[in-house]
Amino acid sequence: MEEMSMEDKKKFVMENCTCEKCPSYKDCSAEGGEKEKGFCFPMIGKSGCIKEEKGCICGGCPVYTKMGLKNQYYCTRGSEKAQEENK
Repeated sequence: MEEMSMEDKKKFVMENCTCEKCPSYKDCSAEGGEKEKGFCFPMIGKSGCIKEEKGCICGGCPVYTKMGLKNQYYCTRGSEKAQEENK
C-alpha cells in the first residue's frame, strides 16, 4: 500500500470497504447528508451521523488487513491516524 498514491489508496478503500454491512452503520443520506463509508481512511475520517457503537466488523474488512490497521470503530472514533494521535 505504501507505493500507492493517496488517490489510489482511497479508490482501493472505497471499492473494498465493508462499512455498509456493519451493525453500527447508518446511511447518513437518510438524514439529508451524504452516503458515507471508508471511515478508516484519513481523507474521510469519522461519520457525520453515526453516533452509536452497536458492534464493529472492521477487523474482518479486506481494507483493514491490506492497510495493516489495528484500531476499530473508525465510523465513530475517526481514522487510524486520528485514533493513534489521540492515544
